[in-house]
Amino acid sequence: MFFFSGTDTGIGKTVAVGLASRWLLSRGVDHVTVKLVQTGCDGFSEDLLAHRAIAGLPEQPEDREGLTAPQIFRFPASPALAAALQGAAVDTGAIDRAVAECRRRRSLVLVEGAGGLLVPLSDSLSTADFVARRGWPLVLVATDRLGSINHILLSLEAAERRGISVAGVVLHASPGEDPRIADDAERATRRALAALGVPDSLVRVPRIPDGATPPAVDFSPVFGPVHG
Repeated sequence: MFFFSGTDTGIGKTVAVGLASRWLLSRGVDHVTVKLVQTGCDGFSEDLLAHRAIAGLPEQPEDREGLTAPQIFRFPASPALAAALQGAAVDTGAIDRAVAECRRRRSLVLVEGAGGLLVPLSDSLSTADFVARRGWPLVLVATDRLGSINHILLSLEAAERRGISVAGVVLHASPGEDPRIADDAERATRRALAALGVPDSLVRVPRIPDGATPPAVDFSPVFGPVHG
């Protein structure tokens, strides 16, 4: 069980989860990806469609049963606001039941969050607190662009304060970034991971041009040696 969150919205979480799924599939690991809450969508989760496309997987049985996207709201905003605008609230019980059923069926479940760790699921519940209470290990997704060090360190600090174990960081290459800034972001991230006791848990993802075949990215720094 792993939870993927980002340092921001639009940071590349969906791509990271898709690439992780692709890597697990190449290792024969029986797994499924889940979207915690999907906003800005009507019908099936667009992020899950991206996961399947990147991994090279067809629609999964859990997709058809609604288990992989238990909460979908039309307005593109935080889950709390998107739900409120539909006169509803995020149903954490429905999420728990869906994830539990996926875990019962599969060897491994990857859950993608909405936005960053402190994005609200309600007025009184952040995503981070929800994850901490369930003991899900965190995979933080970020980029190596200017400003990323602050975002990465703040997110890792928020996780540590809540007792969320950090499984690793996925660092996307930013197009056109000065390599000195990118290298510095990587060094700072590695130092932070070492301080948390997981020094070798960084995954680098190259820039992927639009329409390009997804690359094979090694996720063993996050998942360790896995076998189907």
